[in-house]
Amino acid sequence: MHFSRSATSAAGLALLLGSAPLSLLAAAASAVVAVPALNGATSAAAASNATSDVVPAPAVPVLMLASDWPSGEDPAGFLVSEKLDGVRALWDGQTLRFRSGLPIAAPGWFTAALPKAALDGELWLGRGRFDELSGIVRHAEPVDADWRAVRYMVFDLPGRPVPFGQRVQQLQAVVAQAQQPWLQVVAQQQVPNAVALQALLKQTVADGGEGLVLHRASALWSPGRSTTLLKFKPVADDDARVVAHLPGKGRNAGRLGALLLELPNGQRFALGSGFSDAQRANPPPVGSLVTYRYRDRTPKGLPRFASFLRVREGE
Repeated sequence: MHFSRSATSAAGLALLLGSAPLSLLAAAASAVVAVPALNGATSAAAASNATSDVVPAPAVPVLMLASDWPSGEDPAGFLVSEKLDGVRALWDGQTLRFRSGLPIAAPGWFTAALPKAALDGELWLGRGRFDELSGIVRHAEPVDADWRAVRYMVFDLPGRPVPFGQRVQQLQAVVAQAQQPWLQVVAQQQVPNAVALQALLKQTVADGGEGLVLHRASALWSPGRSTTLLKFKPVADDDARVVAHLPGKGRNAGRLGALLLELPNGQRFALGSGFSDAQRANPPPVGSLVTYRYRDRTPKGLPRFASFLRVREGE
């Protein structure tokens, strides 16, 4: 079974949203909305007391993060899109940033053409090209010819006080006004039932995609891990921050035994499998973001049978 990847129609969104309060729509009618506050931003008072030689850590953008989709659940009320294997990028109206808060060294023509509205999305080259993309966006000095192939695939207007279905409509208008072929809205669609959703996942993966994202159409934007934004993949994975290197034993004596990782909620666990000999000799640095795969989670929310997948360098 194959589904159209065309964007959801306004009529379809209206059906999902039902009788959304008009006051919410009016509150977001302005073209530019205040950008969400940044976690860890240094206050003016603290900044004035700081010594001139201290370099502050980058402010971490406030992001909405996806939880795992419970297989077999009914997708009614959700908008479904392909999960793009790109680099998460948040535009705050002035600066394009990685999820870590570090600025992305994009060409001037790229950022100059972006709208003043805050955008959340993925820098993307295409299916199966993450490593190539990662190399492009990590350059301190952007290579113009490389960036001409990069698309900014946006999926949300962070902070706007209206349901997701309405944010999609507003996002389509913002992007259409920008008139840039490399700035595109991620297509959303409705899926009638769990069987059709499973078929769509199978087809997406067969076509080279990574998986699906489901976002409840009636949900308001909210920061952090969400139960209204979910990812559906054949093999579950997630990201965590490296906080320490744990020494190896036996054949791994003198090199990495495991990474001590911290989840966004502050929980920590040791990741000890999935590494090559070269990665154990030169492990991902403390502070870096890594992706790991896992089978399921413990009652406390920690991953079971986790294994290392890759470093998300620069993020």
